[in-house]
Amino acid sequence: MRTSLIQKMGGFRILGRGTSGWWRGLGAHAPPKDSGYSTKSRNQLQPQGSSKRSGVPRDQPFPGVLQLKNLSREELVDVLREAVVDQKGPLVTLNKPQGLPVTGKSGELTLLSVLPELSQSLGLSEQELHIVQAPGKEASGLVLLSSCPQTASRLQKFFTHSRKAQRPTATYCAITNGIPATAEGKIQAALRLECFDGVNLVVPVKSPSRKDILEGVKRTLSHFRVMATGSGCALVQLQPLTVFPGQLQVHMMLQLCPLLGDHTYSARLGTVLGQRFLLSAQSTKPQNQVLDEGLLRCLHLTPSQSSQLPLHLHLHRLLLPGPGPRDTPMELLAPLPPYFSRTLQYLGLCQQ
Repeated sequence: MRTSLIQKMGGFRILGRGTSGWWRGLGAHAPPKDSGYSTKSRNQLQPQGSSKRSGVPRDQPFPGVLQLKNLSREELVDVLREAVVDQKGPLVTLNKPQGLPVTGKSGELTLLSVLPELSQSLGLSEQELHIVQAPGKEASGLVLLSSCPQTASRLQKFFTHSRKAQRPTATYCAITNGIPATAEGKIQAALRLECFDGVNLVVPVKSPSRKDILEGVKRTLSHFRVMATGSGCALVQLQPLTVFPGQLQVHMMLQLCPLLGDHTYSARLGTVLGQRFLLSAQSTKPQNQVLDEGLLRCLHLTPSQSSQLPLHLHLHRLLLPGPGPRDTPMELLAPLPPYFSRTLQYLGLCQQ
C-alpha cells in the first residue's frame, strides 16, 4: 500500500543533501508585474492580471492578496483549482492564498467548506477530499489534501513520528521586522491559549508546572535560520517541531523580531531609545503593526496602507515519505505569493 501510494506521486522531487534548494525554490528573484493568481501549468504558480473572479483588485498595494469578502463559493473554488500545484493519485497539493481560513463557523467561507465543490472540479466527484496539512488563515502556502482516508492517516502518522524524532517536515519562509541576534538556532517556549475579550490569543508561560501542562500549556520548539538581511529586516527560514496555533508568530516575537504583517502579536513589542523589549501579554491588545518611517519608505507604503499589510509567512516546503522506510524523503514546493516577492525586492533581500 505504501509503495503504491508513493509511486502515484511520481511528479515530486527527491531531496538531495544540501539546503540551497530551499533558496533556489523560492522564486523570489523577480518582482511581480501584476496581481492575482493563475496557473499556466499545474506545477508552477504564476502571477497574472487580476479579474473579478480572482477576488484580487488591481489597485490594491499588495498583489496576490485574496479579497475573500468579494468572492462567491463558485469563485473561491475557481481560485483554489487554479492554485493546484500537483495532483497525483489520491493526493492534491495547492498553494493557499493568504487570508483564507482553513476551518470556521457554519456558513463561513473556508477551505473546508468548499472541499466538496473542489473535489468535483478536480474530477474527484465520488471521492471526498480531506485536509492532511495546511497553514493557518493568515499564512499562505502548501495545503496537502487526500481523497483516500487511509492515505491521509498514513501521512498524519509520518508527520507525527517526524515531530517526535525532531525531524522537521514543514519549512516556512518569513520576513521579520528586525534581525535576530543570532544567524540560526532553536526557540523553545511554553505556550497556552487565553481568551481576551472573546478572542483566543497565545500567551507564553514561564517555568510551567505539571498542573499547567495538564491544563493546556504546551512546550513548543522551532528552528530558525536567517537567510538574508536588509533594511533592518530579515528573510528567515522557520521549521516548527511542534504544532500550536500562532507558534511561529509568537516565537519570533520572543526574539524581538515580529513577522512583517503581524497585527496580532507585534503590539507586545516595546521600544525605548531604540532598544526593544517585551511587554506583558496580558497588558497589550492586538493592534495594527506600527512600522517606522524608514521601513515604510522602503516598502513604498503609507501608514494607512501598512495597516493592511499581509502576514509574511509562507509554507514553502513539505517533506513526504519516500517509497520505503529508509528512502530519502520527497519534497513539495510552493512559490511565494506576489506581494511576498515584491517585499523581498523592496528590502534588498533577493539574490544574496
